[in-house]
Amino acid sequence: MSIQALRIRAFGAWNQNSLLKQKKQSVRSLTYLANSVKPSPATTSNFNIQFSNQIRMSSTGFSVTDWVKPGDKSGEFKRQVSSFRDWISRKPGAQYPPEKGRYHLYVSYACPWACRTLIARHLKGLQDFVSFSVVHWHLGQGGWRFVTKEDGGVPGENVVPDPIEGHEAFTHLKEVYFESEKDYQGRYTVPVLYDKKTKRIVSNESSEILRMFGTEFDDLLDEEHKAIQLYPENLQKQIEETHEWTYDLINNGVYKSGFATTSEAYERNVVALFEALDRVEKHLTSQEGPYYFGANITEADIRLYVTIIRFDPVYVQHFKCNIRDIRSGYPAIHQWMRNLYWNVPAFKETTQFEHIKWHYTRSHTQINPFAITPVGPLPHILPLDEEVVAVGAALKK
Repeated sequence: MSIQALRIRAFGAWNQNSLLKQKKQSVRSLTYLANSVKPSPATTSNFNIQFSNQIRMSSTGFSVTDWVKPGDKSGEFKRQVSSFRDWISRKPGAQYPPEKGRYHLYVSYACPWACRTLIARHLKGLQDFVSFSVVHWHLGQGGWRFVTKEDGGVPGENVVPDPIEGHEAFTHLKEVYFESEKDYQGRYTVPVLYDKKTKRIVSNESSEILRMFGTEFDDLLDEEHKAIQLYPENLQKQIEETHEWTYDLINNGVYKSGFATTSEAYERNVVALFEALDRVEKHLTSQEGPYYFGANITEADIRLYVTIIRFDPVYVQHFKCNIRDIRSGYPAIHQWMRNLYWNVPAFKETTQFEHIKWHYTRSHTQINPFAITPVGPLPHILPLDEEVVAVGAALKK
């Protein structure tokens, strides 16, 4: 579908008369919403130094948040392949067997890939098996860093200095990488699944950590959590088929749109992204729900949610994914997302909107050089029983 066709479609779907009739109504008072916004974090001297350094590095053509190689005329975003790909396995003799308290998960609340694993850890009841800690939301030239006393209070559970014994002097996640591989070359990404016994990284591939958490600890879990099957045998083929296109076109599609450095690359990827969202909307409309494949949560829900929950607060404006937004353009996706957030604690408790918005808008200096964080949309997520005014009017017809 061309850009022009999408514009015509969006215009045709817009019911201006209905909007005017509802103009004096609102989901919430704008004044109330504005007053409810948490202030942006204080810019400590530590942050100012890192931010200034990143600006200087960006001006020379290199930045830790650049994803298009200098001189690449295609303008296409290309994601790095994960480097550590070992497995926690319940098979006899496995190098990394499931054990209580042995493993640690490093994540960022800002990162959708990392939050996949955090949601799975919560759903499967692995709190006693896998500890976790959260890096600071800002991604500077040294990569992800741990919080310090100078940062003051950073919202969210377990946003702490590196808690691992022997890591007291570690200031950045890259030091965990170098501990495992002293000559490591590559990006210092999250999530990181770390073995406290061998002092090595097991995996930094989110999809594989998600799969491990879903299956490999089952023999040690109570019946309630063992019964939660994120990758059930009867749906495995459908789940894999869904992963293949939602990863490329949606999870990665927002990045391919946002980090594109040519109009051609941007338009090609943003159109593909919204065609894929149309496909998700059609699928959810045909499902009895409430989850992607019906009555039970699967990997498909987790992998899609982490992108969709960030869509309106960040991707619409920051990555220019603005053909439509979720809350007014995709009613089935919107309802599915809100059900997960409001009704399943594992999703809400691992979603930190402050980390999400501050990270993207203050780390990607090539996109947002003045590090201004938009106030809206407000609220970040609507309650289950509320709709955007125009959408609510349309649904009542």
